[in-house]
Amino acid sequence: MNRTKIIIDQERCTGCGACVQGCHGGALQLVNGKAVVVNEEYCDGLGACLGECPVGAITMEERESQSSELRQFPVQLRLLNPRATFLHGADLLLAADCTAFVSGDFHNNFLKGKMLAIACPKLDNNTQAYIDKITEIIDTAQIRSLTALIMEVPCCSGLARIAQMACQQAKRKIPLEVIRLSTKGEVIGHI
Repeated sequence: MNRTKIIIDQERCTGCGACVQGCHGGALQLVNGKAVVVNEEYCDGLGACLGECPVGAITMEERESQSSELRQFPVQLRLLNPRATFLHGADLLLAADCTAFVSGDFHNNFLKGKMLAIACPKLDNNTQAYIDKITEIIDTAQIRSLTALIMEVPCCSGLARIAQMACQQAKRKIPLEVIRLSTKGEVIGHI
């Protein structure tokens, strides 16, 4: 899916503000004496601002639109509060740090409809703290399910074990799915 994006040449822009007045969506504003796109979501892509610019500093460009499925912050497991309202009753994706970088469509294929926790057992050596945190999230936030997304590399198997141990330790029983990705981002197994 493509989206039209407004590009403003900051060197050519004189800061006259004509484009801001011509932008009916409110996507443009004057900042430090120059026109800037303050929110791309407000831009309707019609280009009404183009005809308003007396110096031709505005152009339009077609770019592929990628929408984020991330619905919460923070995402690092260590920083997640098990009492956070966004976790209550959610489906949780526990993803190894590297997975989002090898999967070209991470958001649509794995994150859509889920809350996110990221972790790396190789970089963070306190395994028991991870087990305890996930256990608390299962019991306190009453998540519906847990999906662990790991890589085929040996260190990622530790994240699968952490998820399995947390599910065993939790008072509430929820479904756990473990998905393994190749280093090229392809799904190579479900556990």
